[in-house]
Amino acid sequence: MIKDLNLATLIVDKLRKIIDNPVSELEFNNEFELLIAVMLSAQCTDKRVNMVTKELFARYNNPYDIANMDLSELEDIIKSCNYYHNKAKNIIETCKILVEKFDGQVPQDHSDLLSLKGVGNKTANVIEAVAFKKQAFAVDTHIFRVSKRLGLSKAKNPTLCEKDLVKFFKDFDFGEVHHLLLLFGRYFCTAKNPKCNNCEMKDICKGIER
Repeated sequence: MIKDLNLATLIVDKLRKIIDNPVSELEFNNEFELLIAVMLSAQCTDKRVNMVTKELFARYNNPYDIANMDLSELEDIIKSCNYYHNKAKNIIETCKILVEKFDGQVPQDHSDLLSLKGVGNKTANVIEAVAFKKQAFAVDTHIFRVSKRLGLSKAKNPTLCEKDLVKFFKDFDFGEVHHLLLLFGRYFCTAKNPKCNNCEMKDICKGIER
């Protein structure tokens, strides 16, 4: 049996051949814009979010301005995103918290990030890993699916899957591995009709769940 470190190295090396640029496809200029983009990305494509944030950030690109926005105006800007009513409320409330408790800055501490309205464990991990280069591992639906198929985790939920991946890839940069797995799942190991023919991961894959 291949030891975890050797298998982890093999998987990362193979994914690097498949994914040329393992970085976020969300467009942002700073940690605040990243936070808002990630909040908007739930149940929404990055392409759609980028279209929305291009308009939003051209007019309002800091927590002070967004905290004072009229709810209906923000809803109108982000209405093409799924669940825009709740997202608009959470974004305005989060901006108020950033202004009142964090001097308008996005906090780096995990528990502080979780104190923001609408920010859960996955979003907090994304901010920590992408904005602040911390060893935090966010597990989205793509990563959860790929992890099962590659036999990296048998966990029943993303939180438990995260623990397995943190242990398995402990010697690697979590931010890079996160994006390698995510983009592999988004474009190759898709939920429906995955591109299994000639896949670099074919000798590792445990099979497609039915």
